[in-house]
Amino acid sequence: MKIGIIGSGNIGGALTRRFRAAGHEVEVANSRGPASLADLARETGARPATVEEAARGKDLVVVTIPLIRINDLAGLLANAPPDIVVVDTSNYYPRQRDGRIAAIEEGLTESGWVQERLGHPVVKAFNNIYAKHLQENGKPAGAPGRIALPIAGDDPKAKATVMRLVDEIGFDPVDAGTIAESWRQQPGSPVYAKDYDAEGVRKALGEARKERSPEWRATPNSPGTFASPA
Repeated sequence: MKIGIIGSGNIGGALTRRFRAAGHEVEVANSRGPASLADLARETGARPATVEEAARGKDLVVVTIPLIRINDLAGLLANAPPDIVVVDTSNYYPRQRDGRIAAIEEGLTESGWVQERLGHPVVKAFNNIYAKHLQENGKPAGAPGRIALPIAGDDPKAKATVMRLVDEIGFDPVDAGTIAESWRQQPGSPVYAKDYDAEGVRKALGEARKERSPEWRATPNSPGTFASPA
C-alpha cells in the first residue's frame, strides 16, 4: 500500500516505523521540510517528502499534526480521488495547546471539524494510544492481552481498510461507529489513553458520555501549556 504520513512527531514517527516494518511504501512529511526527516528516513527506509507530495498519489494518507495546525492543510485533500483513505489521529487540547475552537466547544466532534477543513472524509484512529505503546506493544493476532484500538468513520470501505492496517501492525481494531459518534474516543472518554483489549474497548465506548467535561473545555485564558493548562 502507498501511504503518506503528514506529521513526523510521536505518533507519525511510530506509524512510519510500523507501516514500513509491515512492508508498505511510506512517504513522510512535516512542516520543516524533507531535509529534517533524514534520520527517520535512514532508520526506516521511508521517503522524505513535502506535505503536497505525501498527499498525492497515495492509497492512504495519515494526518497526524496538532489540531491547531489543521488549518494549515485547509483544502489540501479537496481534490483528492474520492477513494483515497484519510486517517485523522488528532485530539483537541483547548487548555494545553489549541485554545478555543468554537465549533468543537459547541458539540462538533474533533474529527468532524478536521474533515471540514481538509475537504475530505476522514477515519479517526490512533488518537487514544500513547506513541510508545503504538510503536512497541503490537502483538500477533490472537495473542493474550493484545491491545485494541477504536476506529470511527462514515465510509465502510475506508474504515475496513484502516481496520486491516491496525490488525496488520499488531492491534485489534474495534468499530467505534461514525464520525458523529467519534466523541466516544476523544480525550476525557473512558477509552482515551487506555490499553484495553477488544472487550474492554467496547465496554469503554459504551460508557462514554457526549458532554465534554470542564477539564477538556477552553477557558477565557486558554491556551496554556501541557505543564500548566489554562
